[in-house]
Amino acid sequence: MGSTAADKVAFITGGASGIGAAFATALADQGAVVWIADRQIGPAQELAQRINDTGGKAHAAELDVRSYPSFERAVAEALRYSGRIDYLFNNAGIGAGGEVDSYTLDDWNDVIDVNLRGVAYGIQAVYPIMIRQGGGHIVNTASMAGLVASPGIASYTATKHAVVGMSKALRLEAERHGVRVSVLCPGVIRTPILSGGRYGRSNGLTEEQQLKFWEPLRPLAPEVFAERALRAVSRGKAIIVVPAWWKAFWYLERLSPTLFLWASRSSLKRMREMESTAD
Repeated sequence: MGSTAADKVAFITGGASGIGAAFATALADQGAVVWIADRQIGPAQELAQRINDTGGKAHAAELDVRSYPSFERAVAEALRYSGRIDYLFNNAGIGAGGEVDSYTLDDWNDVIDVNLRGVAYGIQAVYPIMIRQGGGHIVNTASMAGLVASPGIASYTATKHAVVGMSKALRLEAERHGVRVSVLCPGVIRTPILSGGRYGRSNGLTEEQQLKFWEPLRPLAPEVFAERALRAVSRGKAIIVVPAWWKAFWYLERLSPTLFLWASRSSLKRMREMESTAD
């Protein structure tokens, strides 16, 4: 992102860990004022303190993205202290592992509330501010699961497809207001969401088995992801796929959806085999 982030104000949801924390650290290093918004206020405050101790400018804000009033309060606080919001990183997300026949209604609701409503609420709270400012950049974190079919995480896939579609539509609408919109589609990133836990329901595998499942896909460190993604954000790219080699899956799905579905069966088969050994 380079010098374009200097003196800008960035509001980052899910900013206390994983990709969000990597964004906060990288943007602060580039001279931005970062607002680390997370429902885990303790870790958010600790990260803000570490950034401030190393010469950066960071604030922590308690935010539950499932609640629009919570968004309004956090955004109002950022606006009151910083005067503007130049970047909104709609980054908070959770997953529900396992096949749909194992889901409960709560699993669907939890994922939809965080991954889809949370993004919509962020846009609703910040987009009008950017319009009044005459500019800004909304960056929504989706996933490769928002571009291709991903068995074993159907609810996550559904919400991330929705985020991609929402972002593309908003990008066209926002041009007349001078507001940019980008959507991030990460491959596998080495964050806590890989092992389930408090970031979503696992599929019955242990944490060690979960990590073993993802390891062949070469998880990228969040710090490396943030650096590459921010460079693409600074160029105003619409759809950002990092690592770039994941584009091969996207291209295959677009060229031959039937062939891609056939290839995806191997991933589903491997997951089922691991689950059977965990029983």
